[in-house]
Amino acid sequence: MNKYLYFITFVAALGSLLFGFETGVINGALSDVSLYFSLTPALEGMVVSVALIGCVIGALFIGKPADVFGRRYILRIMALFFLLSMLMTGLATELWVFVIGRFIGGLAVGGASVVTPMYISEVAPPKVRGRLVATAQLAIVLGILVSFFSNYIIDSLGAGDIKWRWMFLFGVIPSIVFFMLLFFIQRSPRWLVKKGLLKEARESLVRANKGTDPDVLIKEIQDSLESETNVRFSALLRKPYFKLVLIGIGVGMFNQLSGINIVNYYSTEIFKDAGLSRETSFYLTVLVGLTNLVFTIVGMSLIDKFGRKTLLYIGGIGMPFFLGLFAWADITNQASIPLILTSMLGFIALFAVSQGTVIWVMLSEMFPTDIRAMGSAIGSFSHWFFNAIITFVFPIALSSVGGGYAFLFFTIATILSLIFYRFALIETKGKSLEEIERIVLGTHK
Repeated sequence: MNKYLYFITFVAALGSLLFGFETGVINGALSDVSLYFSLTPALEGMVVSVALIGCVIGALFIGKPADVFGRRYILRIMALFFLLSMLMTGLATELWVFVIGRFIGGLAVGGASVVTPMYISEVAPPKVRGRLVATAQLAIVLGILVSFFSNYIIDSLGAGDIKWRWMFLFGVIPSIVFFMLLFFIQRSPRWLVKKGLLKEARESLVRANKGTDPDVLIKEIQDSLESETNVRFSALLRKPYFKLVLIGIGVGMFNQLSGINIVNYYSTEIFKDAGLSRETSFYLTVLVGLTNLVFTIVGMSLIDKFGRKTLLYIGGIGMPFFLGLFAWADITNQASIPLILTSMLGFIALFAVSQGTVIWVMLSEMFPTDIRAMGSAIGSFSHWFFNAIITFVFPIALSSVGGGYAFLFFTIATILSLIFYRFALIETKGKSLEEIERIVLGTHK
């Protein structure tokens, strides 16, 4: 693999790093934001979930602009949205300004969640595509860890009632870096072929796929595009696409029903609720983020060796154990710091090595070329839709029935996801996007 391929993957993945930072920064800032704006539990849920509403909209409607203007151009727009979001949330003196800033950040996250893995999958050679697309997930996890760690450092430095502002403003730096570096990467070769820009597509393929014949690759892409028509959204509700749409929705839904983002957004509050000090809660949240990062790297090293479905089976078997352990401890009042930490870290580790590594790879691979943008957008829409619902409801559930019953629900949902992955998904390891397309559409004939 050449250095340029590494570089363009790194730059595109910065969008996912900002995705992670944007979603994770609220974890440590929430309590101070709540005090500053005098938020009720319902308003807390709204402040967190409004970004996810933006994610839903961004993921659902980004597909068409990505097809019209190209993946790289859309990533530049997302970088500007990230920057605007960090400035508005960090400088807000009115709740409505803060909420709009969160919403704009959500639009950027939703858009990046679709376009980043799509772009990487379209420039990467088949033999390393899974690993490179999973780099986007690694960047998400790294972004979450950066937000947790920066929150911890800022909180430990003091700064009184305005420390939460610096937590958000810290994100201005990577937003600017991301925007600037996007002027140094190529456009997607598959998008270029689709637009008839064959000379640039050939140059793009030569730079990113050294050692292969670009004319052969262009011919393969053209063959996959020959049967492509201007598919309208309504066509997704009919054969041969409807089953794929349902599977994409299921992938996004079960990913969120695991409860992963409850940990990402509320772990500091969960640790505080268990009786830990503020400083310890921030520290343990950093430990959660570090565990997520380490096991995402493990998952990336395994995804192209053992395949996507094998990793999903590992998570589907292991995650319910730790989720159930946390639920039992909370419901029976047997919770202790070692038990809470063990269950939390065990769940995070297994999620990272399985669903966390696989989901964005699957969504970038499973749809045929002519509906890839729309299909990926629907899968991401499902991810953010269920994320928004769960995130809004959790603070209310925590104050009414307790966290144990919420984690019991996540336990049952994760067991059901194992059945879904067994029967709904095909293995895509080592196959080109065109091969996957033939297999998927062949199953509908």
